[in-house]
Amino acid sequence: QVRLIESGGGLVQAGGSLRLSCAASGRPYSSRTMAWFRQAPGKDREFVSAVSWTGDITDYADSVLGRFTISRENGKSAVDLQMSSLKPEDTAVYFCASDPRTFYSGDNTLKSHYENWGQGTQVTVSS
Repeated sequence: QVRLIESGGGLVQAGGSLRLSCAASGRPYSSRTMAWFRQAPGKDREFVSAVSWTGDITDYADSVLGRFTISRENGKSAVDLQMSSLKPEDTAVYFCASDPRTFYSGDNTLKSHYENWGQGTQVTVSS
């Protein structure tokens, strides 16, 4: 069984920064692709960013491109999300997700692509 544990959420003013972390435990290679999604109140869970097993291939939602950076050490089952220039519309519960398939095995922006999910961490950006 794979467990994903997120940390690093909190309250920040608009324009500020936060760093989220996620660590995965479980069988080897169960988290080849790792990603972050977010869900604001009353809205569907949406893709934020994804990263490959080696950490050198990444993907971002247009809404966070240039402001958020996903990072991962080669072969490690842990991922960080550095969030800068935060906006009130970034307020949401942020979820870490992982899947044993490789980065180009499907559409990494779909919730259904991921086998494993964390419990989520709240990020609140005040105006």
